[in-house]
Amino acid sequence: MKITVVGAGYVGLVAAACFAESGNDVIGVDVDDAKVEKLTKAESPIYEPGLTDLLKRNLKNARLRFTTSLKEGVELSDIIFIAVGTPQDEDGSADLTHVLEVAKGIGTYMNGFKTIVDKSTVPVGTARKVHETIAKLTKHQFEVVSNPEFLKEGAAIDDFMKPDRVVVGVPSERAAKLMRELYAPYVRTNKPILVMDVPSAELTKYASNSMLATRVSFMNEIANLCEKVGADIDSVRIGMGTDSRIGMAFLFPGIGYGGSCFPKDVQALIRTGKDYEVDLRIARSVEDVNADQKLVMVHKIVKHYGGASQIKGKTFAIWGLAFKPRTDDVREAPALKIIGELVRMGAKVVASDPEAVETFRQAFKEHSQVSYAFSNYDCLNQADGLVICTEWNEYRQPNFERMKQLMRAAVIFDGRNILDRNEVARHGYRYYSIGRPDVAAA
Repeated sequence: MKITVVGAGYVGLVAAACFAESGNDVIGVDVDDAKVEKLTKAESPIYEPGLTDLLKRNLKNARLRFTTSLKEGVELSDIIFIAVGTPQDEDGSADLTHVLEVAKGIGTYMNGFKTIVDKSTVPVGTARKVHETIAKLTKHQFEVVSNPEFLKEGAAIDDFMKPDRVVVGVPSERAAKLMRELYAPYVRTNKPILVMDVPSAELTKYASNSMLATRVSFMNEIANLCEKVGADIDSVRIGMGTDSRIGMAFLFPGIGYGGSCFPKDVQALIRTGKDYEVDLRIARSVEDVNADQKLVMVHKIVKHYGGASQIKGKTFAIWGLAFKPRTDDVREAPALKIIGELVRMGAKVVASDPEAVETFRQAFKEHSQVSYAFSNYDCLNQADGLVICTEWNEYRQPNFERMKQLMRAAVIFDGRNILDRNEVARHGYRYYSIGRPDVAAA
């Protein structure tokens, strides 16, 4: 098939590379000249395991190319995916400016029947707006399909190539047949292609992410209760998750969710509810709990040192800046909030992350009290405490003796519960985690 993907951000770039990998002829379109130039050289602007290899292979085989010309992309393709950003407005709604600008371009350059696919995360009613925008500018026939993405950062290639399901909202059987044909190579293990009406497909993405965010926030609330009643969240989690009606996924407590999806999608769902006079009270609570949870570890730090005034002049090592492992994405990352609070109280911070240092620098801006280290051990020198913000695998089995020689004080604040409490205590550390009893040095 001849496909154009407009937008070479996270979703668009992964989609373009994966469609090309299955033998389609794909054109990636982006307005950023510098980005297109780098992509033409197979230089990915984002860190995603496996993506660079796909780019290299499909650029070499000429199944994939990139351009800044939307006209070229529209004229040479039969299916056009809109995968541009939908940033959050101040009221929590999704800003559709970029989506509708692309729609105008498609309408202007259309030269025959086209299937336009909304791949961006958009609220209910967007396909209708895209259709109205294009229809004003062309006499050619076309259809607008909703095809939300369900990619997890750090596992996006596998998620695209081996999806749990593919959701498509279509206006006709013709569009349904086309989308089934397009996605057939990715569901050979009998995973379903769920064909539904367009509004249902649009709402499915927000509802799915909001449900997952709800599980995270609920478990964080239960973890906080565990600390008060003397329970262990690990035991509670297993007791819950082994119930087949609940399952184990997304039951791990921590310092809150972040990234580009959960925060934005929950807020957008709340906004959609307001637009239709439906008060989504659970979704609002999910957001409130998550905002509070990002400060839970800060409260533990303050309590350990005897008050906020005692934080001034202390040095804290930070392990992990990305909102989750296997990505360099720091959008809404708990580390942003935690480091911001430590700096506000007068602390110095030395941070490390396997992939996200540069993206964190850009998000946090330069600050005299924040510096960065090449490795997780490099940032420990003379640290008064270690704060773990991201559950990277390389943090799970550290050399405790080496750490102790580097640190000024043997205390660890584990915001992701990745360390064994008894093992940490055995090596002489004071240890704090989420939803589990604090551990004194053995």
